[in-house]
Amino acid sequence: MKNKKKSTKFIFGAIIIYLGYTFINQQIAINNKKAILSQCENQLKEVSEENKDLLDEVKMSNTYKYVEKLARERLGFIKQGETVVISEEK
Repeated sequence: MKNKKKSTKFIFGAIIIYLGYTFINQQIAINNKKAILSQCENQLKEVSEENKDLLDEVKMSNTYKYVEKLARERLGFIKQGETVVISEEK
């Protein structure tokens, strides 16, 4: 009779330890997945903002003023009758 009680206590103890171990491992896995999800959401937000900026730039690039601005800044073009002023900064 004592052996039966000891064996059932041992089995219940082993089951409780196994369930505790499984629960802890699942919680660790869930926390890791949440961290990865948060990281992916942050990346999505950054990419969405960058995409919005690029779409705005595409819309703006279709205007004459933007093309004129790029030509002046990058290519050094000037309008007829304008005087070019070059400053030397040290």
